[in-house]
Amino acid sequence: MVDTTETGLPRAVAVAWGMQETPQRGPSRGLSHERIVAAAVRIADEEGLAAVTMQAVAKSLGFTTMSLYRYVSGKEEMLQLMGDAAARLSEKVTLDPDWRQALRQWAALIREVWRAHPWLREIPRGQVSVLMPNQMRLADLGLQALESLPLTRDDKIGIILVVSQHVASMTELELALAQEGQLTVTEEGAAMLKEVITEERYPHVAPLYQAGDYSPGSTASPPATDEPPVENVEAEYDLGLDLIIAGLESRAGGAAETATRH
Repeated sequence: MVDTTETGLPRAVAVAWGMQETPQRGPSRGLSHERIVAAAVRIADEEGLAAVTMQAVAKSLGFTTMSLYRYVSGKEEMLQLMGDAAARLSEKVTLDPDWRQALRQWAALIREVWRAHPWLREIPRGQVSVLMPNQMRLADLGLQALESLPLTRDDKIGIILVVSQHVASMTELELALAQEGQLTVTEEGAAMLKEVITEERYPHVAPLYQAGDYSPGSTASPPATDEPPVENVEAEYDLGLDLIIAGLESRAGGAAETATRH
């Protein structure tokens, strides 16, 4: 359950926007919401989200755990603040005048955030996150990229949601592949799979596997380096954006044609 203020606003939202007063008395005056969140983000970047606890953050700052509760209500609120802090962009972001290129640039901004802070995938996203200042700026830039398209506001909101989900999904897959490492299958193992992946069972997938287009592994000898190459999703990432943009061109063209008739 989300902790709210007397106004009904989630506490994390009030804190992120600077609406929540900072304690003025007590032994913890050297603390601030910003310092606490920055320390938590640093721990998550270095050790993973599981290492972020109220105790760990307090220790890194040289304060007691109880001191933190004067600023954040608990770990859930701290995670919400961390998610927004990680989405902070440079003050100056210039998007291309062409909406297609601008949308690709916007997607790249989101991708940079996810790549820089892989633990973001573990933080739930929902009604609270979209009200946070840095997330709000991301959304504003996304709508700016689509400004010239003759589509409704609801359509544009849906588009930035679809694009951001595509980026998040591809980045998460990219990370999972990197953590898993390169899969090297021996010729014997590949032959065993070919015996069970047959066209009788899988008429559409089997031909791809037989041709080597569906196998994530390799029958090559293990690479000499300690860090073997892994599968990447660049082609799929670009394909997804290409399909989204092609669909938008069609939808925008239809909307413009309808407007002309009326």
